[in-house]
Amino acid sequence: MATTSARALSLLSMLTGGSTVPGQELARRLGVSGRTLRRDVETLRDLGYAVEPVKGAGGGYRLGRGGALPPLVLDEEQVVAVVVALQTTSSALRGIEGAARRALSTIRQVVPRRLRLDADAFAVTALPNQWEFPAPAPETDLVRAVGAAVRQRVGLRLDYEGDDGSPASRVLEPHHLVVWAARWYLVAHDTGRGCWDVLRLDRVTRPEATGVPFAARELPGGPAALVQRTPDRGDRLAPWPCTGSAVLAVPAELVARFAPGGAVVRALDGARCELSMGAWSWIGLAGLFTTFGSPLSDVRPVELRQACALAARHLSAGAGGAVSPAP
Repeated sequence: MATTSARALSLLSMLTGGSTVPGQELARRLGVSGRTLRRDVETLRDLGYAVEPVKGAGGGYRLGRGGALPPLVLDEEQVVAVVVALQTTSSALRGIEGAARRALSTIRQVVPRRLRLDADAFAVTALPNQWEFPAPAPETDLVRAVGAAVRQRVGLRLDYEGDDGSPASRVLEPHHLVVWAARWYLVAHDTGRGCWDVLRLDRVTRPEATGVPFAARELPGGPAALVQRTPDRGDRLAPWPCTGSAVLAVPAELVARFAPGGAVVRALDGARCELSMGAWSWIGLAGLFTTFGSPLSDVRPVELRQACALAARHLSAGAGGAVSPAP
């Protein structure tokens, strides 16, 4: 059986998740009786940790607020999660590289040697996915200001860069921050228009909390689904060597969900949309348009139309050719 101090650290680790853990489960995981568990709880309280009992159905223990700051108590999986996150966070947030390196160094210094070996085994280098064409990572202060308004549920006044490059002042109810395809989005409710809106965070400047509180609104499907199905979410055409557009007989919401990163979708009506995107070659771009399985019209530029004709010949030859036996 583990010593009292070792059990206390293990118990503290089990309680740092923030939720209530049943006493029977804690005793089982520690391999002790209910009486010993209660003594271990008292040990943590003597050290300054606010371990609270929760009575009734589903009761147990939880770590309350106002106590001492828990030491860094991580298991193997938590160490891996923290180390990998710290090494890849700079691709999602600008200005945090130095802080991430210092935090990683601190993690490696304070965890036991056994866990330090796990941490050192996950030295990774994060590279951007060329299909995503990630937008420039937003500044830490920008995310902090917008995130604080989301957390505090207060209105947000900001300037938002339009498609023509000029900023427009807006006042919104910020509800969620979503990171998708290496891009940050703000999901907000526009009270003036009475609708939900999706804004690219890298086009936001001068965010300022108004201090006016608002009530949380129900968002059908959740914020992630709204971002994915919204065509007008502030995306820009990525700088591929070859870029073109075509009209698809597919609803804009569906195309917006599956278009590659760096594509721009413009709704024409309930059943059609214009899709603009790029690729490494004209024939590659033509192939991307075929993945939507839709007739194409108003294909531009002429190089893309020629590539579509070439792709059609290749596909026709492949459909009519002999099938080779499987190896």
